[in-house]
Amino acid sequence: MAHLKILMPFNFTEHDNNALDFAISTYADHKDAHITLYNAHTPAPDIDVRSDPVMERMRSHLDYLSKQIYEQKDALKKAREKLLQSGFSSDRVSYIFEPLKKDIAGDIIDQVLKGNFDVVILNRKPAKITRFFTRSVFYKIISTVKRVTVCVVN
Repeated sequence: MAHLKILMPFNFTEHDNNALDFAISTYADHKDAHITLYNAHTPAPDIDVRSDPVMERMRSHLDYLSKQIYEQKDALKKAREKLLQSGFSSDRVSYIFEPLKKDIAGDIIDQVLKGNFDVVILNRKPAKITRFFTRSVFYKIISTVKRVTVCVVN
């Protein structure tokens, strides 16, 4: 039986937890389903703060950003643990934690294409006025990927 490859972008919100619960209730019993949690984080800038006294003051801010990134990776591992505790075996769950390269939609699309994923599970955030002026992540993904099921969890 062919494996069902599922990509689930995860950004540590309550909406993401709802999507995680959906993935558990829908795919935990499917022994051919492999889920990959994905987070593209904004990397902390690599600045040499020792070369300039003014920049030395930035050290605490850069340390704070680095700590936030570490905590995000830890939170992604905890989401993986939740999947494992809910019936997924360890060989059916993985995660990708990498710096943002393009934009959220572009990086998700790249992952879908690179990993040959069959399903993408997205969450829907409450409508904002900016969505009237910009294309949403959901719209960018569904208009680009082909032969991929996109589940939107509300």
